[in-house]
Amino acid sequence: MQIQLYHYGTFPEGFHWGVSSSAYQVEGGWNADGKGPSVWDTFTQKPGNIPNNDNGDVACDSYNKIDADLYMLRALKVKTYRFSLSWSRIFPNGYKSSHNQKGVDYYDRLIDGLIANNIAPMVTLYHWDLPQALQDISGWDNLEMINIFNEYCDFCYATFGDRVKFWITFNEPQTIAWSGYGLGQIPPNVKQPRDAPYRVAHNLLKAHAQVYHTYDEKYRASQGGLVSISLNAEWAEPLDINVPREVVAADRALQFQLGWFAHPIFKNGDYPDAMKWQVGNKSELQGLPNSRLPSFTDEDKAFIQGTADVFCINTYTTKVVRHVTSRLNIESYETDQDVEKDNADGSENTAVNEQKAVAWGLRRLLNWLKEEYGDPEIYITENGVATGTAITVDDTDRIFFLKTYVDEALKAHNLDGVRVKGYIASSLMDSFEWLKGNTIGYGLHYVNFKLSSRPRTPKRSAHLYFDIMRNNGFPLHLLTVSKFASTCLIVLLTLTN
Repeated sequence: MQIQLYHYGTFPEGFHWGVSSSAYQVEGGWNADGKGPSVWDTFTQKPGNIPNNDNGDVACDSYNKIDADLYMLRALKVKTYRFSLSWSRIFPNGYKSSHNQKGVDYYDRLIDGLIANNIAPMVTLYHWDLPQALQDISGWDNLEMINIFNEYCDFCYATFGDRVKFWITFNEPQTIAWSGYGLGQIPPNVKQPRDAPYRVAHNLLKAHAQVYHTYDEKYRASQGGLVSISLNAEWAEPLDINVPREVVAADRALQFQLGWFAHPIFKNGDYPDAMKWQVGNKSELQGLPNSRLPSFTDEDKAFIQGTADVFCINTYTTKVVRHVTSRLNIESYETDQDVEKDNADGSENTAVNEQKAVAWGLRRLLNWLKEEYGDPEIYITENGVATGTAITVDDTDRIFFLKTYVDEALKAHNLDGVRVKGYIASSLMDSFEWLKGNTIGYGLHYVNFKLSSRPRTPKRSAHLYFDIMRNNGFPLHLLTVSKFASTCLIVLLTLTN
């Protein structure tokens, strides 16, 4: 019996196909029309922090090229465009009192342009670019941020919510907490792996819950939108599924990365038991009076539980996980997990070493979400592959990635009953890729950063994605047409020889 590895079929009508971007990565105009500096402006403008001293001062110049962005989206015929708002463009110092109408006008024009082209805006309220003025008061490590963030989100709901029906509060809070406040790799570059990530995550969860309830109480009845949060995860494959300790280790890796935020929101308002036990036990052995993982009150738990209307996941790769016993004298979110991660066999190289392409992991992750969180509706809000600067428009690696990853999502939906509702390809165009600067690109469109006009050119992958969206997947008749074309080609070749 032959196993069919490729699944032909389609998603249901109304499936949300889209592409993504984020404000700092594409807008530029870093100080235009009254915009205040963000932590990313401060960080990238310091020589030596980013390869080639690249920064987002101009980026793709989307601040001045709304029409060009809309043209690309219209040509792709996407149904959804996920983008983020720059907090410091709307409130230059982070507070409502600094309201900048020209920044608001920019987003009004973008949103109106999307609506006019029948493209639904999916708006991320916070995609890492905190106003520098708020970082000056310790950023997300300051409890005051909960109310300050709520004031900003309340304004955005009131201003744009008549047209925006899908809100995402935070993009990848785990990355914010760990890479920003633990490893110190991304702004605000705080290196306190021992406990700062746990404190920051605690505040992010409370801030998310607060703005969810604000929407619930003030806007849902009149606006009828959805509110969620985009969490990030790589699938964790146990080193050996026949060894219970390795299976537990893989689950623990998922709980520390994804469950850290998903468990409180989608389950019981509290952290996963694996986290509470690991961090609590290690803290005690380290002679600390309390766990480095903060605890929620019963009131907190009730406030946080259920504060997402759908499940949004960003995912790029898969890791093979095994149990290790970490040293106690290193106090860190990383060593608290007692796991080690390696690349999966058969994984394909990409321009980002830690994001190897492993398509089958997506289906397993989606199934895990279904089982772990009570069969929620799931939107894949970021999925894509990085290619190097040598690749311009002929991006065969991305074509392979898109076909295989989207097909695994289709298998999860059609064969496993996972309620996948949308797929957002990352990203619309090559953009400023954070710590990698302009040395890699995730775009379906090539952007020439060497030219001040920042011209955009569709890559081969854009044409493929257009077809996938138009066909709503991979319908069986395409296979028949493909086989018929192959047969005709063989006949022609035979006749001409």
